[in-house]
Amino acid sequence: METVTHHGRETAFRRHQGGDAAPILFVHGSGGSHAVWKSQARLATDRPVVALDLSGHGESDDIDAAPGYETLSAHVDDVVAVARETGARVLCGNSLGGAVVLMLLLERDVTLDLSGAVLAGTGARLAVLDDLLRWLRTDFERAVEFLHGSDRLFHDPDEQLVAVSREALQAAGQPVTRRDFQTCHRFDVRDRLGDIDVPVLAVVGEHDALTPPWYHESLAESIPGAEWTTIDGAAHLAMLEQPDAFNDAVTTFLDG
Repeated sequence: METVTHHGRETAFRRHQGGDAAPILFVHGSGGSHAVWKSQARLATDRPVVALDLSGHGESDDIDAAPGYETLSAHVDDVVAVARETGARVLCGNSLGGAVVLMLLLERDVTLDLSGAVLAGTGARLAVLDDLLRWLRTDFERAVEFLHGSDRLFHDPDEQLVAVSREALQAAGQPVTRRDFQTCHRFDVRDRLGDIDVPVLAVVGEHDALTPPWYHESLAESIPGAEWTTIDGAAHLAMLEQPDAFNDAVTTFLDG
């Protein structure tokens, strides 16, 4: 892992060197880390691939920030710092990471020379069920169990993938994961999507019940020139469940 220091903290990231194309930077979702993008390292045959740990996740320093805009802004700072350090010109965000990418495109794009963005399993509004918000506060194990229910994080995963996913949420811990979902719940940029002016691909698992396909169709309809596609046989974490199909979708978009 490498680190970059900014705003008085260190943000960790992993870099896979690749071809001459513009580097792509991957941003994980709630309760995650850079490890969720392990299969996207295969894209490094064409371009450098970078995946970071947002503040408070993985090996990155935590922040003292209220859920919502304050936390989201700190995560945007994380992404900007790593993008500058690595020269990344394409961003890909999943779930909370997609909200971070959207916020960056809307408020901080002038700080980076971006050529495109991929929004994976996310939306312009990310309302969270009241029950899940309550369990994240009072019964973390039940929240983890809920997220691994049918067609939430996964559609039809093997037992090892589920075990790894559960361990990742436990490693992130209750306070950080709760802050993540509270931040998602307060996120809403539906009325600002027309201001985005870089090419965008919205990609979603066909069975995703957390951020369903219509979220992504709406993104494509509202962002000028954007397009969207589905990944068969996957739910919210399509990049883990169907990595080859996910990588093909990203590659086709970037080549275009």
